[in-house]
Amino acid sequence: MEPRATHARKEYEQGALDEATVAAEPIRQFAVWYDAAVAAGVPEPEAMTLSTATPDGRPSARIVLLRGFDPRGFCFFTNYESHKGRELAANPHAALTFHWADLERQVRIEGRVERTTPAESDAYFASRPSTSRIGAWSSPQSAVIADRATLEDLFARFRAEHPDDAAIPRPDHWGGFRLVPERIEFWQGRPSRLHDRLQFRRDASGGWILERLAP
Repeated sequence: MEPRATHARKEYEQGALDEATVAAEPIRQFAVWYDAAVAAGVPEPEAMTLSTATPDGRPSARIVLLRGFDPRGFCFFTNYESHKGRELAANPHAALTFHWADLERQVRIEGRVERTTPAESDAYFASRPSTSRIGAWSSPQSAVIADRATLEDLFARFRAEHPDDAAIPRPDHWGGFRLVPERIEFWQGRPSRLHDRLQFRRDASGGWILERLAP
């Protein structure tokens, strides 16, 4: 295959981000931008890239869904025995990236990761459709399987074992993670590639320092 270059260009002109108007703390600012993405009809505004790494620094990334946030951090749920689950167990530091292209915005979040409590995982698991709960039982996530039929057979088996939708328990190997932020950057596209980048980072007392970064 011959080398290919891409030449698409876009001028970013929708908004600005200023120290005088940004929220005093980053979780509140994230809520403002998340609500704006929802109101604008951005497809799946909760979709985020989760980046993890092995202890020796080999990175991997995938799209997951934000399932809650508050001043403690940002939550997502998965199989603890999956590729990302194993990496987070070995190296409990990660990064999240939101890209709301329609609004010409990104949010980058870095920090340490901890498991949610069993009660939090139970509550979210119970809120899922029954087919998703059965899927959590039937998929050996990230493991090599022979074919699609293997997965469908596992689903059928666990569906037969749990015919009562109200009584599907959460597997021990499935639950939540919370990324506790140490750094949050808000990026707003601007003309001439002179983008606005405002960074909140934790100080020694646990408060937040606001800084502007060069684009």
